[in-house]
Amino acid sequence: MRMTAFSVLDLSPVVEGGDVRRALLETTRYAQAAERLGFTRFWLAEHHNMPGIASAATAVALAHVAANTTTIRVGSGGIMLPNHAPLMVAEQFGTLDALHPGRIDLGLGRAPGTDGATARALRRYFDSADQFPRDVVELQAFLDDPVAGQAVTAWPGAGSKVPIWLLGSSLFSAELAAHLGLRFAFASHFAPELLLPALRTYREGFRPSPALAQPYAAAAINVLAADTDKEAQRVATSMQLAFAAVVTGKPGRLKPPVDDVSAHLTPDQIAAVESRLVHAAIGGPERVRARLGEFIARTGVDEVITTGMIFDIEARIRSLEITAGASQGL
Repeated sequence: MRMTAFSVLDLSPVVEGGDVRRALLETTRYAQAAERLGFTRFWLAEHHNMPGIASAATAVALAHVAANTTTIRVGSGGIMLPNHAPLMVAEQFGTLDALHPGRIDLGLGRAPGTDGATARALRRYFDSADQFPRDVVELQAFLDDPVAGQAVTAWPGAGSKVPIWLLGSSLFSAELAAHLGLRFAFASHFAPELLLPALRTYREGFRPSPALAQPYAAAAINVLAADTDKEAQRVATSMQLAFAAVVTGKPGRLKPPVDDVSAHLTPDQIAAVESRLVHAAIGGPERVRARLGEFIARTGVDEVITTGMIFDIEARIRSLEITAGASQGL
């Protein structure tokens, strides 16, 4: 029986009362725990103009995580390619691969990961997302073996063949990943609606490539585990408050958990948050194991990417420990 791989996506949360340094140091501790517990990979995501997320300079943060771990794969989940020149991404991840050979993943997203004003501050524009397929192919070429007469070569980067994943929350990236024969990860932790259609599109349209002989699909799920269901429900309120802040256009630092989230959010906000948590696994060990089993049975994914914003680092690590135990044999 094939076992499903389990990995971790961390948003490097900046908590209320904390700062970016604390967030990045806690992310490092979290990655070390993921490595100790046997998770396959540890990813960070690129977000901009978000006061509650410390991983905007994603490649820099990944370099620190990789330098403070030894075996776990480290990568981006993802780099928002419309914000960057493919050559620079190839150089950054070629550098990471040179320092940590065989441990680096390059997940790519099509969205800018920010708002219009910030996109302009990045000197990139929303229409650059329309060039995403071309940019992915260009980036692949920079990471591949250089060819005779090539005018521009990524040094470092050329020949590294860092594994590329396409990430998405719609059918677009699923179709492109299938067409290019790349690994695919769906962002079902915040956009669950198209999860099953996207996986079906990817698998049915997959074309083998030098990078990948058969489809390999992952999906993300929010997992907030604690020793009891009641404790997990309380821990999860920090994430619920964070989701509501994003929905209302007022993102901030991650708030501590509360006893009753309905005292802090309107019914409409609660409904909006719950719609994003369709696939969440929130509870004690038995409930989390059951929810993870249901998720795997429903999706058939090769890999589950666990995520979840928890205020206290000790509670985050405890959640990871429970998740690791719950995932055994799934």
